[in-house]
Amino acid sequence: MLRSKYRKTVESNKDKAHSLEVEIVESDVELDDSDVVEPDYDPPLQMGDPSVEVSEDDQEDALVQKAMAMDAFLAGNLDKAISFLTEAVVLDPNSAMLYASRASVLVKLKKPNAAIRDADASLKINDELGRGYKARGMAKGMLGLWDAAARDLLMASKFDFDEEATVMLKKVESNRKKIIEHRQKYEKLRKAREQGKAELGRLRKEAENEFASLLKDGKVIRVASAKDLKIKLNSAAKTSRLAIVYFTAAWCGPCVHISPIYTKLASKYPKGVFLQVDIDEAREAAAEWRIASIPSFYLWKDGRVVDEELQMSMNSLDKMILEHTA
Repeated sequence: MLRSKYRKTVESNKDKAHSLEVEIVESDVELDDSDVVEPDYDPPLQMGDPSVEVSEDDQEDALVQKAMAMDAFLAGNLDKAISFLTEAVVLDPNSAMLYASRASVLVKLKKPNAAIRDADASLKINDELGRGYKARGMAKGMLGLWDAAARDLLMASKFDFDEEATVMLKKVESNRKKIIEHRQKYEKLRKAREQGKAELGRLRKEAENEFASLLKDGKVIRVASAKDLKIKLNSAAKTSRLAIVYFTAAWCGPCVHISPIYTKLASKYPKGVFLQVDIDEAREAAAEWRIASIPSFYLWKDGRVVDEELQMSMNSLDKMILEHTA
């Protein structure tokens, strides 16, 4: 009953796992990654020194540089715009807007890592600057960091409405939702596998205990029939034990002499399964094994006969058992 239940549970868990795997394969995540780019690893741009005292003239010069950067940006010369904004942040390193502006241009240049550095600098100065959150959110979206991008773009919309940020947020949120759903499916599969393994482990342990209960450590086990012999050998195999099958008969003189020695061997090797088959009581077993003479001994392991002793040498049998149980 238990073995049948064990097999059914194995098949059931295999079917469940296969079903989940098919579902996940068929629902591979299709993300909108049209804005995703390769990460940039250029040397960091020059940053301003926040410890420098900024004069009014420096601030005015920084604004001039910013205006020139805007003209370059509108003319499509983004690299030139970056140069002007770099001059501006050096002149006025405490301006969050200047860093955010340079971060925005870096986003246009598809340099997300550089943009994130400037956006971080911007938000360190002013953590309520929507433009800083927008630039960082756009940059993180370009790197496929959907969760982080969504958080920044939501913050950007909290402080300032920006159509470009709103469009990007919709893309990011859509990708983020798909990934969450995908992760949930894999988590469901992982839990199903773990539960299946735990259940199989429990049933395997129960089966091993059932098999072990059929065996008697250190004792000779009498076998009543061919079916009984198969059950005992199967139990030995399931518990990775060596079985010794001794064919005998009540009228066999040598068997009367050998049987006590066989009993002592059972005590000597308690993890072996010592079976005794009376060929008159279990005629079918004797026929299946083609027993031509008694006493005869067969060593059974891993589903097959691995050795035999047909000469009534108990010393030889002892050595065989030792060899196959070592």
